[in-house]
Order: sequence, then structure tokens, then C-alpha cells
Amino acid sequence: MSADLFTGTPPAGSVPLAERLRPRSLSEVVGQSHLLGPDKPLRVAFDSGRPHSMIFWGPPGVGKTTLARLMAAGFDAHFIAMSAVLGGVKDIRDAVVAAQVAQGQGRRTILFVDEVHRFNKAQQDAFLPYVESGLFTFIGATTENPSFEVNSALLSRARVYVLQSLTREELLELIARAETALNANVDGPPLLIEDDAREQLAGWADGDARRLINAVEVVAESARAAGRDTVDAAWLETALSQNLRRFDKGGDAFYDQISALHKSVRGSDPDASLYWFSRMLDGGADPRYLSRRIVRMAVEDIGLADPRATEIALSAADVYERLGSPEGELALAQAVVYLACAAKSNALYTAYKEARRYAETHGSAPVPIHLRNAPTKLMKELGHGKAYRYAHDEPHGYAANERYFPDGLKARFYHPVDRGLETKIQQKLAFLRDLDAQARKKPDD
Repeated sequence: MSADLFTGTPPAGSVPLAERLRPRSLSEVVGQSHLLGPDKPLRVAFDSGRPHSMIFWGPPGVGKTTLARLMAAGFDAHFIAMSAVLGGVKDIRDAVVAAQVAQGQGRRTILFVDEVHRFNKAQQDAFLPYVESGLFTFIGATTENPSFEVNSALLSRARVYVLQSLTREELLELIARAETALNANVDGPPLLIEDDAREQLAGWADGDARRLINAVEVVAESARAAGRDTVDAAWLETALSQNLRRFDKGGDAFYDQISALHKSVRGSDPDASLYWFSRMLDGGADPRYLSRRIVRMAVEDIGLADPRATEIALSAADVYERLGSPEGELALAQAVVYLACAAKSNALYTAYKEARRYAETHGSAPVPIHLRNAPTKLMKELGHGKAYRYAHDEPHGYAANERYFPDGLKARFYHPVDRGLETKIQQKLAFLRDLDAQARKKPDD
């Protein structure tokens, strides 16, 4: 069977709502007006008739796959799709063969790789010669920052387009389209979704068109099974009782809950921390989002009072990536409990913010000449590195009273607390400052 778009037309009732609503042209796309509006980058690319390799970066359910399919249709190109989650080198080889066949028939090929960041470096590198030769136009989709997750060689050959979550108005427009599609060619009274239910659905979707459409379909099926032709907010609660526990339409409950989790950890209450963590998982929060927040808690509220907290948080995030749900969630729970029980300090967080402000104010201060790099003879002749004191050769491994700030600048940002490891750090810094004071009292040699 051809991999091209829109082959065959099954009966409407047997086709999922998401497929029935899939845009067949750019004019049907909801959202991404910053890329698809008149004279905007993707619109220009479509209108040019010359496809180029690109990376679509954005959250789930915003149209990355749809845009790739539309590009293939618009350029009359052979379309090959693969998922980096399930695919491997063999799939890449098969795609190359299929593209070569299409080339022999005088057709372009667009190769779409979903979740491209899941491919390792060797797998990503495998695309390069074929992108360079023009065998196919490469389109990658990722929810992660491509600067970190996509190889620089591949990234340099593709243009990055940042896709945005759908707005409330765009989600409401999708609900209206879904309602029309659901009522097409259906015997009996049409299904009506009332305004309050529409608002609740739009808020629950949180910018994700796929999630929204699937929810509308579930609600519609439930309503018809119950003999209802109207969906209001109360019925919505019943039809999506498991999912709608998550967050209110404005997103306030979501952020209130993550705030409660963060503050429970900061407040050293492991039981409340576990409750809010479990509550958010139960409500449908993305565990990866929670893992990122857990790492932030370790750095922001524990810091050097217990550096193991950051290691445990990062390790838990890695375990979740390896195991997925539900097993990986136990590792995240372990990290939450450890962080709640760990010694707390925001000294590093405060110091960093103060140092950033200080650097912005004194950003042009030159590096002292004794601290400058001197890899060449000329630089040494200019005095770079002269009189620098090598700390390892000094008593206690410390060059007492040495200057490391630019001339005329001096500040103290980091003030360790009397908790955890920072107690020992505080003692060490006090000892070193005493050495500085003693060195200042000595007469010059």
C-alpha cells in the first residue's frame, strides 16, 4: 500500500474523529498563525514549491505530524513516516530504499521522523548523506529543545520551526468543528455541547488539540450511549470523571498543585509531598514535567546543603525515562521523599541571582592580567598570567589574599547556612578568610 496521504475513504462513522478533522489544506489548520499566516515562514516555504529540511519543535498535539503530511501533499511528494521511539537503523535503511524507488519514478520524498530526539547520535547521523544528496527532504518532530537533543550536523542542515500550544479561542474553534463532524450523517437529533462544557473542555486540553479531540469523541459516545443530545458541564464531569480531576480551565489548579508540592518539599513534609505528587499523577500530569520540577526543587531549595539531592533527582528522571509508567514513577516518588527529608538551603539560589545582577551591572570589567590565559609567547610578553599564584603550591592549597575579581570589584554572594553540608562549607570559608586576613597583615617581601 502506498504511504501517500488520504488514500481510500472509509465510512465516516468508522473513522476516528481526529482523522475526520485532520486538515487537508493549510487553510484548515487551526493555530500556528505565526508560521502559517501571510508572508510567515512556513507559508512562504509552502508557496515556494521548494521543500527544505526542517525540525518542528513544540509540545504534543499542536500539529507537527499534520504539517509534515500537508507538506508532502502540497509538493506531491512520497511521504514516509517513522517513529524514533519504535524505529531503528533497519527502518532508516528501508526508508532510503523506498526513497530511491520514488526518485526513480521522478517523485520527491519527504521523510518524517516523529520524536527524532529519541534517536541516538549514530541513528541521526545515518540521515546526513541522504539529506545532503537530496534523496529526501527530512522533517523531524520533537517536544525537546533541538539545540540539546538533535545532532549539530543534522541541525545545521535543517531549519527549526517552533510550534505553539493552541490558544483558548483556537481550541473552541476545534470543538465547533468537532461538533459539526459528529453531527454529519447521523440519524436522530444533533449533539449539542453547551458553552460551559466547551470552556471546560478547552481548559482541560491545555493547548493540546489531540487531547481535546479525543475528549470530545469520548464525551459524544458517552452521551449517545446514555440517550442524551446535550452535553453540559455536569455531564462532562461524569463522562470524563477520571481525566477531569486534573486541572481547571485557566490552569490555576495545575500551578496551585505544583506549588503545593514544591512548598511541601521545601517545608520538609514527606507525607504532604507524596500526596501532592500522587494527586498530580492521578490527575494526569506528565511525569516528565514533574521530574523536571523535582530537579529544580533539589537545586533551588537544597543546593549544597545536600548535593546528593540533585544526583538523586536526576537519577530518578533517568529511571523514569528507562522504565516509563507506572514503574518509573516510583523512582520519582523516592526522589520526592528524599528531597523533603534533606537539609534545606537556598543560599546557592540566592547567590546565583545576586551574582547575575552584579555581573549585569559590572559586565565590562576586564579580566585582571595575572588571571589571563597565556598560550602564546606574545601573550606572555604582554604579561598575561604573570605573578599568578598556583593554589596547589601554596599552604593549605590556597593562595591567601589572591585577587580573582576584576580590579576595583569585590562582592560576597554565597552565604552558607548552618544546615547539612553547608555547615562544613561555612567553616571552610571562615578558615580561608582567616588566612586572607593573616596574609594582609604580613609586611611586603
